[in-house]
Amino acid sequence: MALADRSFARRTLLTTTAALTGAALLGGTAQAAETRQAGWPAQFPLPDGFQPEGITIGSRPYAYFGSLANGDIYRASLATGRGKIVAKGAGRPTVGLKIDRHGRLFLAGGDSGEIRTVDARSGETEQVYATGGTFVNDVILTPGAAWFTDSFKPVLYQLAKGAVTTVPLTGDWQQGPDFTANGIERTPDGRALLVVNAFANGGGLMRVDPRTGAARAVDLGTAKLPNGDGLLLLGRILYAVQQQQNAIDVFRLNDAGTRGTAITRITDPRFRIPTTVAAWGSRLYLPNARFDVEPTPTTEYDAVAVRQV
Repeated sequence: MALADRSFARRTLLTTTAALTGAALLGGTAQAAETRQAGWPAQFPLPDGFQPEGITIGSRPYAYFGSLANGDIYRASLATGRGKIVAKGAGRPTVGLKIDRHGRLFLAGGDSGEIRTVDARSGETEQVYATGGTFVNDVILTPGAAWFTDSFKPVLYQLAKGAVTTVPLTGDWQQGPDFTANGIERTPDGRALLVVNAFANGGGLMRVDPRTGAARAVDLGTAKLPNGDGLLLLGRILYAVQQQQNAIDVFRLNDAGTRGTAITRITDPRFRIPTTVAAWGSRLYLPNARFDVEPTPTTEYDAVAVRQV
């Protein structure tokens, strides 16, 4: 199994403990870093006509965005807001994307049905994998594997050791007649995956066992995610972007990811249908996809930052 339950759960515990210890010992350093970040732009432009959807931030303060228009990858400095195209998409879309610690980008190829890996430094495409899917939407990295959703098929795709495996979704999973699966994350204990299901019970989260594909509805109380898109887990706090609602709904999860309590909703007048979210320092960064306008080569796009909860 690519998702190493025990080692990943232990790694999560050690990382969290180290972070808490570091925060206690280095409070002055953390305060200085936050003060410095306060001078960084809280909104910056993306290329005209770019049609952004996904965002990822690695170990350095640079955000990578994928283009629905042609699959290009744009990298922007969080400190200045300036950026450039670092990889060409050859006309195939890029939806969700993640970067690993080696500087490799994992790209969900939308209606191309492809998964691509790209060297973020050189911009070269390393591998292209055909899934046989209909709309490869979002991706999360786990130890040893990358997991992808398909919005029109009840499956996940696991990329591990250079091969793609299709994992059928069963149990509580309900496939709607239209767009169903969207964002994907890990549970706080690292033993399972969380997947947005925009159809079942009016929209919510499913906890998926990566070994079997068995899905269980996550108890979110009365909260719904009919427009749920990108997910971001920081500790036990889950940020769920509700694109057409121009909002981020925030939940506190239990360790297993079987229950979540809604704690707040983040809104901002600068939101113009944000889709996905990534974090750096005390901020959340989101691209505005502007799905409410007809895209043209001159349509303006941007990214915005808001404070974490």
